[in-house]
Amino acid sequence: MLDRFKVPLADQVHVSEAALRQTVAAIFEQCNLTPEDAAIGADVLVTTDLRGVESHGVSNMLRSYVQSYQKGDYNPRPNWRIVRESPSTATIDGDGGLGVILGPKAMRIAIDKAKAVGVGIVTMYNGRHLGAVGHHAMLAAKEDMVGMCMTATQPGVVPTFGAERRFGTNPIAIAAPAKQQPPVLFDVATSAVAGNKIGLAARVGSNLLPGWITDKEGNPIMEETPVLPRGQYFQLPLGGTREQGSHKGYGLALMVEVLCTVLSGAIPNMLESTGAKHYFAAYNIAAFTDVDAFKEMMDRMLEHLRNTRPAAGQERVLYPGLSEYEEEQKRRVHGIPLHKEVIEWFAGITRELSLPPLQTLA
Repeated sequence: MLDRFKVPLADQVHVSEAALRQTVAAIFEQCNLTPEDAAIGADVLVTTDLRGVESHGVSNMLRSYVQSYQKGDYNPRPNWRIVRESPSTATIDGDGGLGVILGPKAMRIAIDKAKAVGVGIVTMYNGRHLGAVGHHAMLAAKEDMVGMCMTATQPGVVPTFGAERRFGTNPIAIAAPAKQQPPVLFDVATSAVAGNKIGLAARVGSNLLPGWITDKEGNPIMEETPVLPRGQYFQLPLGGTREQGSHKGYGLALMVEVLCTVLSGAIPNMLESTGAKHYFAAYNIAAFTDVDAFKEMMDRMLEHLRNTRPAAGQERVLYPGLSEYEEEQKRRVHGIPLHKEVIEWFAGITRELSLPPLQTLA
């Protein structure tokens, strides 16, 4: 994550992984989720924070989920069901359930299908926010598969040359295992910046960079700017402007919409607000090649990337997922740094729900 989004040292309060899991699960249960689903939700959010992806972890998303449950926008006990199925595919009606919790279940179906026939693909409509799509892709990588996950979200991004919102940030994640090296996890929004990172920027007082947003007329803002009030800007596709390749981000966002929404038989949110739609795929490596040979070749490739001579002024070359893996190892030992404002929110919500307060580290 860019330094501009990280919690300033002076504002950090550390909590242990175990304490955070316990409190988050307890909050979910108070929202009328089953203990099993509450544990799944806590696992997704806390694991995301462990990896340093704070835009989609506890800090940024839990309060939003609690508010949505309290308002009745999310179904805490969805009667999700498979509405169409083949040996390698399934389409799920999420019944208004939170994607953070339904996502691992959908990927499990994809994994089981991939074990049986080589590839498993599951789409879901009538869902809600999926959280960090990389988490779900990694579930397949842990099973010696290549995992892929995408989600089509509520519109906030303009198409290239557009002055109206047509797409969500529509992220794409692909994960693949290696033998000795940390796994690859490519997880990016198809917008110039993830929408939740704008919320992080507001919390830590950072400016937005040129080419991330437009004004209300669709004109790209090409200088650093403070975070504008919600409703006073649109987001730009990945690339920012046509000259910088925004047609590529626009095209990727459209493809996510096709695979998540239209392939599910659902209506795109640009036409009618019908909830989030998701796509989960698992490719069984053993169906294509020898698993050990695949992992060994991944190691060779990733080591070669890491050994790339860095450009002047740069410390090293990374690959997708490496820095998050390293951050996870640190945070498991030293705790997860939450912003003091987030700690204050935890104090208020646990008091409101008559739960024990979140325990922090000294």
